[in-house]
Amino acid sequence: MRAACRTAGPDELFVEGAARNRAKTVCGGCPARTECLAYALDQRVEHGVWGGMTDRERRALLRCRPTVTSWRSLLAAAQEEHDRQACPRDGKREAATG
Repeated sequence: MRAACRTAGPDELFVEGAARNRAKTVCGGCPARTECLAYALDQRVEHGVWGGMTDRERRALLRCRPTVTSWRSLLAAAQEEHDRQACPRDGKREAATG
């Protein structure tokens, strides 16, 4: 219900070639992007743009991180850490480290 693509047709997200980059723009700023990507990675979805990544990009990520057993858990933890650093409890933003 929260996904930016909820009104998009399959022909907009399940495309080939350069059209994949246009399809990825649908994901920009989507509040369900992380959950969508985690689903596609955990289920090894082979086609389409999911969570802002093409099938090719997801395959490359899966090859780079073959030991990940739950992308949902990994991405949720990363999101929590990002949120914690962006909005600490005392209301002050933490300094970024490089």
